[in-house]
Amino acid sequence: MTNWTRDITPRQWKTLAAAMLGWMLDGMDIMLYAFALTAIRQEFGLSKAAAGVLASVTLVASAFGGTLFGMLADRIGRARALVYAILTYSIFTALLSTSRGLYELVVWRTLVGLGLGGEWSAGSVLVSETWPAQHRGKAIGLMQSGWAIGYMLAAMLSGFVLPRWGWRWLFAAGIAPALVTLWIRRNVEEPEVWTARTAAPPRFADLFAPGLARRTIVGLLLTSTVLFAYWGCFTWIPTFLSAPADQGGAGLGIVRSSAWVIPMQIGAFFGYTTFGFGADRFGRRPMLIGFLIAAAVLVPIYSLWARSELVLLLVGPLVGFFGHGYFSAFGAMLSELFPTRIRATAQGFVYNAGRAVSALAPYSIGVLADRSGFGVALTATAAFFLLGAALVKALPETAGRALAEDAA
Repeated sequence: MTNWTRDITPRQWKTLAAAMLGWMLDGMDIMLYAFALTAIRQEFGLSKAAAGVLASVTLVASAFGGTLFGMLADRIGRARALVYAILTYSIFTALLSTSRGLYELVVWRTLVGLGLGGEWSAGSVLVSETWPAQHRGKAIGLMQSGWAIGYMLAAMLSGFVLPRWGWRWLFAAGIAPALVTLWIRRNVEEPEVWTARTAAPPRFADLFAPGLARRTIVGLLLTSTVLFAYWGCFTWIPTFLSAPADQGGAGLGIVRSSAWVIPMQIGAFFGYTTFGFGADRFGRRPMLIGFLIAAAVLVPIYSLWARSELVLLLVGPLVGFFGHGYFSAFGAMLSELFPTRIRATAQGFVYNAGRAVSALAPYSIGVLADRSGFGVALTATAAFFLLGAALVKALPETAGRALAEDAA
């Protein structure tokens, strides 16, 4: 545990830094919407269901973006595709600030989704192919932890900007990630396993060829259920915390709810990193099953029974730890399930097509919240965490597989 860093080269650290920064700022940009949701609803007179649709279109678009940038990464390189994805989501997040109605909000959120899906597809493969097999889980866990930092940045920015200047200036700050691409272009090299490839460029249909079809389908079912649970729950948690008690919320208000989210994301940070270390030591499958079951237990406690501010503050980090940490499985596990020639395409499709299916979650939970309150609506996501835990058993354990071995 204490000496593992000696195995890592400066080049590998730079690769991780690039992917982690991209994912951190991706998380910040996408979660600005969750914090601005109440203000946007008020300005445009949107119902909870309509506001959920805006979150959903981003997730649908991320499926196309993830597949598109995954195929691009298999053709032009992981680092180059990562740069284009970051530029996409940062520019269009900033353009959200110019929206004059629901139609424009939908257009900009759709384009943000393309970059959101693409960043993960390129960045996770870049890290997986660069880091040693025995430390791949740790690297992906550290990369994923960037989302928690980005979430916290979004919470702090929202708490500072929203009361003073409103939601438009909040989105204008989303252009900042574009600056990271300058550093990536100068400092991050393509993985040797990709530059040494000899196979012909992949076709999308190869994902359903013998030997890969079952992994593609089961992987897609797994990501769909888990991401439905995640987006259904965490899209609405900031609104749940800020909404009045008579609407089923916690009644904290916008500024205080931002403060309550930060401890939850500190828990998420440690969840991502702990999962990565545990996955390298104990395997991907047992860690993933354990985290998903724990999330299924904690979400109802948080949304239905934790009614005091103190209990929300104490349980929040546990919800963050188990409700986010399992994401560290996907980058390592999916990279180990598919060969180099089609790895980025496969990861981009399996993960982000799951996002597209999960696009129903913000809308569905919004509709349920309109009818039954936030507590019941958020609790419903626990069933999908449990379903995901069951699906994990249908995939092989792949921990430690050398990615240069291109057998399916």
